[in-house]
Amino acid sequence: MLFSLALKSLLSRRTSLILTLLTIALSTALLLGVQQVREQSREAFFSSVSGTDLIVGARSGPVQLLLYSVFHIGNATSNIRWSSQQQLAEDPRVAWTIPLSLGDSHRGYRVVGTSNAMFEHFRYGQAQPLEFAQGQTFTDLFDVVVGAEVAARLGYNPGDKIVIAHGSGNTSFMKHDNLPFLVSGILAPTGTPLDRAVLVSLEGLEAVHLGWRAGVPLPGLKITPEQARQQELTPKEVTAVLVGLKSRLQTFHLQRALNTRSEEPLTAVLPGLALQELWQIIGVAEKSLLVVASAALLTGLIGMLALLLVGMQQRQHEIAVLRALGCPPWRVALLLVLESTLLTAAGTLLGILLLQVMLMAIRGPLLDTFGIYLPLAPLSLQQWLQCLTILILGTLAGLVPALKGWRQARANHLIRHY
Repeated sequence: MLFSLALKSLLSRRTSLILTLLTIALSTALLLGVQQVREQSREAFFSSVSGTDLIVGARSGPVQLLLYSVFHIGNATSNIRWSSQQQLAEDPRVAWTIPLSLGDSHRGYRVVGTSNAMFEHFRYGQAQPLEFAQGQTFTDLFDVVVGAEVAARLGYNPGDKIVIAHGSGNTSFMKHDNLPFLVSGILAPTGTPLDRAVLVSLEGLEAVHLGWRAGVPLPGLKITPEQARQQELTPKEVTAVLVGLKSRLQTFHLQRALNTRSEEPLTAVLPGLALQELWQIIGVAEKSLLVVASAALLTGLIGMLALLLVGMQQRQHEIAVLRALGCPPWRVALLLVLESTLLTAAGTLLGILLLQVMLMAIRGPLLDTFGIYLPLAPLSLQQWLQCLTILILGTLAGLVPALKGWRQARANHLIRHY
């Protein structure tokens, strides 16, 4: 009976009810949405590389090495000699290596020189291999494999010609237009930086720089594709190397050997530890988002409290009627708490529904723009705990008008008794 009375009381104030409901729903959707973005961003961040035991590059900090080798952000201080990469690949403790060479770009996307070992050994997420949405790996010197985002944004299909440019800027006037590449394959979406990468063979990357000195083409030395195929195209150096070991028990031993190597200064880092270190730096931003969303929710609850308190001035007659019908003061207070709880619960449920609608609308643009994949999935444990927290806070907010209602009910009783 008390539940029915609380529901009817709320429905009698439809205008304020709808406004309060929308405020709580929007605040809830914002808080849960931020939490989902945080969880998916963290998952995508830590799943950018999987199954790689060591990342080896020139002497630098572990975060910097991780940024340019895995996330393709920034540039290496220097490269490592090809002979060092070969020695690493021939080490009896090493199962496979994936050489990486950076420096060029294509319409704002990083060009990554590598080998077919990338498609055979690279893993991401839960040890998922790279798959092709269309086409295949390198079979020719001037083959190129593009990531899912590159293909979608630039409209590429297998067989299309592309020209890479010198340097990593969005605009470059130093283009290798004498040696175009043909798209041989398009990777399936991974939610990793590879979606925004243009992969070419190390030999192909070496070929386009024939006739260049210090990043500038020499006059009259443009190479044709036929001439390039006749050249020795073994690279002289690479930017970094991803390493997989036969036994992970050898990881720290090999890392120490590489970091103390005297022939050429190298840095070998464990991807997991470097990712954790990097997340501690950039994780402040996602925590700030949560603080902003929590503040918005708190504002919504304060707005609900304000509306309930304003409504108390108009409910004195209703409370007097309830007292005349024999309703004790504690039950009047309980009625007001129940109204607040019902309003918060309805707003929370509406917020969950609103979140799913918002996800359906923005998941495509979010994946294309930021590489963040937001699946339409049940709420996580953390999100359910947030919903429970919202409900508890809404109930506690109802205690303020409940106390005021209890006092009014007692005052009505004393006046009638007097």
